[in-house]
Amino acid sequence: MLEKLMDKIDENCSHVDKKFIKKVYDFACSAHIEQKRESGEPYIIHPVEVACILAEMGLDTNTIAAGLLHDVIEDTEYGYEFVSKEFNEEIARLVEGVTKLDKITYKTKEEQQADNVRKMLLSMAKDIRVILIKLADRLHNMRTLKYMSIDKQKQKAKETLDIYAPLAHRLGMSKIKWELEDLSFRYLNANEYYTLVRKISEKRAEREEYIQKIIEELKDKLEKSQIIADIDGRPKHFYSIYRKMVKKSKNIDEIFDLTAIRILVDNVRDCYATLGIVHTMYKPMPGRFKDYIAMPKPNMYQSLHTTVIGPQGKPFEIQIRTYEMHRTAEYGIAAHWKYKEGNTCTDQEDLDSKLTWLREILEWQSETSDAEEFMERFKIDLFSDEVFVFTPKGEVINLPYEATPIDFAYKIHTDVGHRCIGAKVNGKMVPLDYQLSTGEIIEILASPIPKGPSTDWLNMTKSNQAKSKIRAWFRKVKREEFIGKGKELLEKEAKRQGFNFKEYAKGKTIEKLLTKYHMKLIEDLYASVGAGATISSVVVTKLVEYHENEGHKVEQAKPIDENNMKYNNDNQNSIKRDHPGVVVKGISNLLVRFAKCCNPVPGDSIVGYITKGRGVSVHRKDCKNLIELIKNDAEKVVTVTWGTAEGAYYIAEIQVKADNRQGILSEIMENITKSQLNLYAVNAKSMRDNIALINVKVRINSKEQLDTFMKSIKKFKGVMDVYRVKK
Repeated sequence: MLEKLMDKIDENCSHVDKKFIKKVYDFACSAHIEQKRESGEPYIIHPVEVACILAEMGLDTNTIAAGLLHDVIEDTEYGYEFVSKEFNEEIARLVEGVTKLDKITYKTKEEQQADNVRKMLLSMAKDIRVILIKLADRLHNMRTLKYMSIDKQKQKAKETLDIYAPLAHRLGMSKIKWELEDLSFRYLNANEYYTLVRKISEKRAEREEYIQKIIEELKDKLEKSQIIADIDGRPKHFYSIYRKMVKKSKNIDEIFDLTAIRILVDNVRDCYATLGIVHTMYKPMPGRFKDYIAMPKPNMYQSLHTTVIGPQGKPFEIQIRTYEMHRTAEYGIAAHWKYKEGNTCTDQEDLDSKLTWLREILEWQSETSDAEEFMERFKIDLFSDEVFVFTPKGEVINLPYEATPIDFAYKIHTDVGHRCIGAKVNGKMVPLDYQLSTGEIIEILASPIPKGPSTDWLNMTKSNQAKSKIRAWFRKVKREEFIGKGKELLEKEAKRQGFNFKEYAKGKTIEKLLTKYHMKLIEDLYASVGAGATISSVVVTKLVEYHENEGHKVEQAKPIDENNMKYNNDNQNSIKRDHPGVVVKGISNLLVRFAKCCNPVPGDSIVGYITKGRGVSVHRKDCKNLIELIKNDAEKVVTVTWGTAEGAYYIAEIQVKADNRQGILSEIMENITKSQLNLYAVNAKSMRDNIALINVKVRINSKEQLDTFMKSIKKFKGVMDVYRVKK
């Protein structure tokens, strides 16, 4: 294994300290000596293969060493301090950057994945070699995935296709990207993969003969023009063929560029000269020429692409590039990681300019704590197709597919975006939601002072960068406006529920509420409600709950003296101030409260039970707690009935059993609002067999209102049952 690694270093690297690599190798063998892979092979095979992949990229001593040690901190007894002391701090940082966050407990897989991606992005920003090691690690794991369980295979393949292959594409590492995609495709869609392999193999000989004939014609013509070139046929990768078939609804016979011809020449001048010769030999197809030399892709890819009609009327694709461009196309950012002997990057500014997209992701990634939303936005940034447009001065700007002038404005500068009031495309006025196309010249019309974005712009923009800057504007400039609006909404909601917001929002009550929402000032809460990020009815309901927990009452009743109670079942008096809908027979001036164990509502059969110092507790007759209380002391039972007083409210808890599908919880929340109920509490959890249990506490006026609410939820798609909670 060591000999194989040293051969790779000799073949591809310069200034690598092989003696040091031997020392690291020996330590890695010792650290992993007891460990085996799923295949039963010694674990050390994996880090050595990772180091070999890094050596193929031509990377430096510390990166190859970190590849050998990349699992040491995560899987062995040796920590960061040991690696730093034994080797050097740079290697320790690289290894720590690759290490996953497996030792932290997460509620969901999505949260763990999101945190690992965030950590990886931050490590990449400090040192791009972290992701090069991670890609090499993932590539070898995918090559040996057959030894894992089917579930694990699919999970790893999906993660690779969602995250690592797109990252390789963003970094311009096409050789690694293609292999990761094909391996993922094989495990995720095995039937389609092997069917495609078989169909392509059936006509391979015929196709290779056709391509070889064209290569010979091209070589002859280029030699006569004194252009030295290497020409070969490059078969398309299976996943790219499959995507094209799905995207364009075509079968394999309708995909004409199963094989592309690649021509490598010495310099840019020869690239364009070769293109001219190709177009004189074969008729070019309109709209199928792309010049990625004059306008490189953001991932550094450069090449000339043209599709021409060949012999027998069959179209085929030709790619023309220099040898240097070809290495960059294969290994992307790794090809630009040029090191001197002292391991210092020779072109840091150039390297930074090629990672603009990474800085843009880092700008918005801290905005959201929701794991699912973060991963969705992250994937959009990685996957999105691009358009290339021009500034009036001719500068090329790349934007996501279907981007608008607003995206363009914020790409130029944040201030340009804030001042944007209109746009011209190729000299003509266009609306701000106009979808830009490659090659267009964009001019932004700006106001003298920043007018700021409209809320509609969030729906009109396609780039996460623009959305992030628009949201930042609203958070900063609109804060005062949101504070006023939020305060008004909370006071209005409190008034609707029958109390003064200011009277409740003070002392420990408001402290608890702010703690719940992770805020320091009440103005933060006002702003959040005003911006629509927090719902006023939920805040007010929580405020009341905390207020009551602190022992506050709008009208305090006298405590009960059990020893001096007089029972008279012939008289009937209503004695409850907080709950005027309950009447206790025979006793006046008592504190009455509803038992939280069963939450009775009008229409339920109820019984009162006298408690020490807490008045009469009202239970449903079938309450298990009440049955136990009666067994202990039946004399404390009193007769209670439902009254007719207006303004009484009751807490009811229901449980919804439903399919664990996306959106079910939000639909229930929306239904609460439509039913004009006040939400008191909500709790949802995922069970086995993809079942969700959702507990909802609401304030109601009557049992009929609750029944109507429960019936409406039963109509939702995937809801199996809705019932009152009995404890």
